[in-house]
Amino acid sequence: MRSDPFGGCYRGKSVWLSGHTGFKGSWLASWLLELGARVHGFAQPPPTNPSVFEQLGLAGRMQHEIGDVREAAAVRRSIVAVQPDFVFHLAAQPLVRASYLQPVDTYETNVMGTMHVLDALRSLEKPCAAVMVTTDKCYENREWVYGYREDDALGGHDPYSSSKAAAEIAIASMRRSFFKDHPVRIASARAGNVIGGGDWAQDRIVPDCIRALQAGQPIRVRNPYATRPWQHVLEPLSGYLWLAAKLSQPSTLNPQLSSAFNFGPRHDANRSVGELVAEVLKHWPGRWEDQSDPKAVHEAGLLQLSIDKAHALLRWLPVWNFSQGVKHTVEWYCGVKQEQDSAAIWQVTSAQIARYVGDACASGAPWAETNSWC
Repeated sequence: MRSDPFGGCYRGKSVWLSGHTGFKGSWLASWLLELGARVHGFAQPPPTNPSVFEQLGLAGRMQHEIGDVREAAAVRRSIVAVQPDFVFHLAAQPLVRASYLQPVDTYETNVMGTMHVLDALRSLEKPCAAVMVTTDKCYENREWVYGYREDDALGGHDPYSSSKAAAEIAIASMRRSFFKDHPVRIASARAGNVIGGGDWAQDRIVPDCIRALQAGQPIRVRNPYATRPWQHVLEPLSGYLWLAAKLSQPSTLNPQLSSAFNFGPRHDANRSVGELVAEVLKHWPGRWEDQSDPKAVHEAGLLQLSIDKAHALLRWLPVWNFSQGVKHTVEWYCGVKQEQDSAAIWQVTSAQIARYVGDACASGAPWAETNSWC
């Protein structure tokens, strides 16, 4: 890396990361390792096959603990044993369509799992910065054309969205009730629709594209006109890392940081699913078919985020635009298409992180500057 991202905040520090076996969690674990952190992961086994966690050989690069956030005692034992300097809570049931099939499991994981992490943090007697990750879908979606702000109404039509809204309410309540004069500082983070290499989940458009293209089949698109705030996975992760770094600094702490933040793309990255698929096909030729189903379960048609707060308080802005995010996503899949060696796949991933940090430096992002404080 050409700079010392986040001012070296994470070097030698202990990080407790839930959901490290998932797509976004694996990327965050990889970046934290690149930053010199000691990473302790707590999660269930990888949810997909293949999984980017296994492709990167992360079990051999970090402390890898199999655990379930629905088990309060296990969460508490893990956090107390690690005594973390930083906590990133990503473990979740993350799929809208799956939440219709498993609503109770979705609530148990997303609401009570979050409560178990928060309750365990109460037992820490040392400074710790904790970022609780939810989603852009936690807002009561009125299908309006402007971005949701952090103080807009929470809600959700489907069990997944409403469970994340409930988690946000729980986070805010616990923070006010138990962490006002506590050494642990807590914020929540709401990201847009994340894309990136190594996502193999079912019922997500980029993995659906890659599986179809690998098989030489047309991409089946079930909701081509729905718009989403698309962003590369490294975009919100830079926000989470910068927010936690800021929370960890009592000398510069702004009380407003212990709150909710949106980390979304610029307004022009809000594109339809059809536009996303067309952009993918620029880098991996193929074709797609409209498979719209009027009887399908409800999914939001229009969704945007306002990132004014993150910009004002953190000076955080996206680095890659829509086209760049898609390009780097497809490049990752192409780069590892024939690779089975985790070291080679790690190099592809590490190179993308370095490229992102370099572009962030060039854009003047404060977290990427060599002289950024910590």
